[in-house]
Amino acid sequence: MPFGSFMDAVGHPVFLILHGALALLGVSLWRMSRTAGSPVLARGFLLYIVAELAYISYHLDFTTLHFAHAFAEVCDALAFLTLGLGIRPRAA
Repeated sequence: MPFGSFMDAVGHPVFLILHGALALLGVSLWRMSRTAGSPVLARGFLLYIVAELAYISYHLDFTTLHFAHAFAEVCDALAFLTLGLGIRPRAA
């Protein structure tokens, strides 16, 4: 039995709540970055929100686990790259 198989006992509603809360956190950060006038950071947080929605799509049985996970990982990687570019120091 692989490590983490105990998570199979956790129902989809728990994961929907978790990913929904994380998506709402992303929306809050997206709105703050837009208000602060940082379009690069806003795009990064938007990609993060899309990743969370991909996970939610699996738990709602709209997509398969592998598709949702792969799509979310690509969105997360692009979000991290975008956020990193958004916080780098600007040349004077």
